[in-house]
Amino acid sequence: MKHNGAEIILLAMKKLGVEVLFGYPGGAVIPLYDALYRMGGFKQIRTVHEQGAVHAADGYARATGKVGVCIATSGPGATNTITGIATAYMDSVPLVVITGQVPSGLLGRDAFQEIDITGITFQITKHNMIIKSVEELEQAIYDAFHIASSGRPGPVLIDIPKDIFTTETIFHDLSLFEKSEHDQVEKEKIKHVASLIAGAKKPIIYAGGGVKIADASDALYEFATKCQIPVANTLMGLGGFPRNHPLSLGLVGMHGFPETNLAMANSDLIIAIGARFSDRVTGNTKTFSRNSRVIHIDVDKTEFSKNINADHVLHGHLKDTLVKLTRQLQSAQHEEWLNEIQKNKHQESSEKDFKPSKILKTLNKYFTDYVVSTDVGQHQMWTAQYWRFVQPRSFITSGGLGTMGFGLGAAIGVSLANKPSLLITGDGSFRMNCHELATVGTYQLPITIVLFNNHALGMVRQWQDMFQEGRFAETCIDHQVDYVKLANAYGIEGVKVESIDALNQVLMSHTKQKPLLIECCIDKDEKVLPIVPPGQSISNFVLG
Repeated sequence: MKHNGAEIILLAMKKLGVEVLFGYPGGAVIPLYDALYRMGGFKQIRTVHEQGAVHAADGYARATGKVGVCIATSGPGATNTITGIATAYMDSVPLVVITGQVPSGLLGRDAFQEIDITGITFQITKHNMIIKSVEELEQAIYDAFHIASSGRPGPVLIDIPKDIFTTETIFHDLSLFEKSEHDQVEKEKIKHVASLIAGAKKPIIYAGGGVKIADASDALYEFATKCQIPVANTLMGLGGFPRNHPLSLGLVGMHGFPETNLAMANSDLIIAIGARFSDRVTGNTKTFSRNSRVIHIDVDKTEFSKNINADHVLHGHLKDTLVKLTRQLQSAQHEEWLNEIQKNKHQESSEKDFKPSKILKTLNKYFTDYVVSTDVGQHQMWTAQYWRFVQPRSFITSGGLGTMGFGLGAAIGVSLANKPSLLITGDGSFRMNCHELATVGTYQLPITIVLFNNHALGMVRQWQDMFQEGRFAETCIDHQVDYVKLANAYGIEGVKVESIDALNQVLMSHTKQKPLLIECCIDKDEKVLPIVPPGQSISNFVLG
């Protein structure tokens, strides 16, 4: 029995276990949406904008570990996906983005809504392709999902001319294709690294987002606790090791607390696991942990010695490598080292009642089992500092690209993954994609949105205050938006709070079964502290 290209795409995705599709229809993908209408079998979410669709697919993928899927039409529909694709690429998120294209016979003729989307996205996709015949379509779908999810994950784009959707061929069910195996680390290398770890006096684990991607959180826990080695996390790594564990040091780098940054600076052995030594972690690379040897464990060998020189590397799948490494090690204690770290522990000031740290700690009591998404800015860093993430895939944020406007779409994706969804955002970021409230309202997604409103682009304003002599160029948001009324306009309940008591009252009465926006009004002069000034060592931080 023959099927047209659109039907073949859906049959292949059904074989691959796809359940949810995000997207926005348009001329070039009419045949695909027609097949969806006729065949069913998927939960379809139409967002307000294609960027929101990609962010939603991204949030879905991060929360579940599955491949997120979104659909966009040709021309502006395709170009509207670019920021979302770049966001996923920088954070190694498995996505398959299907874009429609003008008919094959019109390619290269500047037809209506024609754009070379494969050329445009070449540098921000793990792989992309344009389909030239319907016969290659089925295998291309299977290949795209495999590429997106294997090794170091990333987004894959498939550009499909409109006539390919409507041309018929036979569906072969090729989903049993051969999958590549992970690289295996040599046993002698693991033994050598184990001996270095056993001999270290002040070891520290520097764990990144790769731990969660590889489902290696349990393996990391066994490794750290057996050897009693403290764990510092990158922004993307938060949740990969339980924050409530005595060995957890939390966020390291530009906004890391003193005990965490000093532990990294004073260690004699850094064990980097699924992390890339971002500039936000290292500060000045010339002064970064100068007395430490570095062991780097990663599935992507291009990360080795890219930013910080690695003395020893283990190239392979993180979970497999950590399990084998832990078996080679004897139980150990590092009490003197752990006591030294604790002496530098940050003591928080408690001057103000309605400050971000208190708001977040209050929220944490009510949303302990929620997946937390954020936008980008001060609220993102406060969340990273104060939220007690204990489960992997419980923190969804744009780390590499730092995409303002990411959060609401991501929170939608989390909710569609049937996970309790909390969005923490700031007024600057929220304004960028707040139109996706229409998606939340339309589907009545039970997302709780907490909006930190300081009437400013807070992080940029903070830098202007600290490093530009207080010249606040275009960072004060003078136009007052009534966010409660905005939420109401989309059929969402909204409330404004200005004290911890008021926040507690709202949270105690919140059923969490329907969407809710909580606007928290905070002082525009609140800062994210500590902060490592640009160009400085991470041990040279500013506390106030």
